[in-house]
Amino acid sequence: MHCVVNSSNDIILEAKGLGKSFPSPDGGIPVLKGVDFALRRGESVSIRGESGSGKSTLLNVLSGLETTDTGTLSWEGQQVSGRSLSWLAARRTGYIGFVFQSYYLAPELNALENVLLGARIAGRIDSTVTDRAVALLKRVDMGHRIRHSSTKLSGGERQRVAVARALINDPPLVLADEPTGNLDESTGLAVMDLLLELAGEAAKSLVLVTHNPKFAQRTQRELTLHLGQFS
Repeated sequence: MHCVVNSSNDIILEAKGLGKSFPSPDGGIPVLKGVDFALRRGESVSIRGESGSGKSTLLNVLSGLETTDTGTLSWEGQQVSGRSLSWLAARRTGYIGFVFQSYYLAPELNALENVLLGARIAGRIDSTVTDRAVALLKRVDMGHRIRHSSTKLSGGERQRVAVARALINDPPLVLADEPTGNLDESTGLAVMDLLLELAGEAAKSLVLVTHNPKFAQRTQRELTLHLGQFS
């Protein structure tokens, strides 16, 4: 099953025929089965599907965190399939911002230091970047918690910090994997409002994996992954 958008010179992310299997004692277990996907600059897309449908694997492959067995992947028109993991990691720092379900904040760092971590990995730490980190934390309503240890923050506060961290390098693409999965309903709604608002303000492309149909409906395009294929 194919999922493409209209032909455009402004495709920021494109995958063709992605196939991915994981080894098992009984042979390979197919997770992705010839997935086609394209995303325009500034477009938001949601991906839903039952557990085990391949949503997180697809996000990992699109981001280059995992390699694909078959098919091709292009970032901003440049084919990245077959590139080394180190090349992908270096390219990814300024291209993709991640928001994960489990936050993945460094427990030994405070909120500001966690946001700056993404810039530090990219080798971009200076006063301008620090000012941007502070501004982002204020924008996600965490200005009063800038120096607080991440271990002292609530789940909703941690995810707000994670959203700020995802945007610190000003990436054109944001990938969010069940970003409200560990939050209660009201906190999850507030974080989703924030994520969609920030992505829209900065014209970011957004791929949102979610189980929540109401959240999915708020993106410009809704997709469903079933047994490794878009249906």
